[in-house]
Amino acid sequence: MPFIAVINGTVRDLWYIDYMEELAAHQISTITLIILLWVYINFIIKKYMPATGKQAFLIGLFWLALTLIFEFGLGLARGNSLSQLLDNYNMLKGRIWVLIPIWIIIAPYIAYRINKNDTSN
Repeated sequence: MPFIAVINGTVRDLWYIDYMEELAAHQISTITLIILLWVYINFIIKKYMPATGKQAFLIGLFWLALTLIFEFGLGLARGNSLSQLLDNYNMLKGRIWVLIPIWIIIAPYIAYRINKNDTSN
């Protein structure tokens, strides 16, 4: 998942951010990352089906912890302040990045439910 996120951010920074406001580029990048993560998460859950919905949810929590460690660790290592990093979560400013951690928590469970139903038919 970190590789997908880095590629997604790189595409934003090298391609379409020059053609729109930074906030719009951030919002598009967030939505494209949700879609890309869905493809990856669905593939992983289908390939390594959790035994229960609870296990799928716990996978999401584990992935969330790893994601936040990566995001804040890399951000701080790059010289960003904690305030700058947290600003990406401010929905009142149009920053919708908070959807990423929410999605990372719930997507494994959703993929589990979809794929569980597919295999039981």
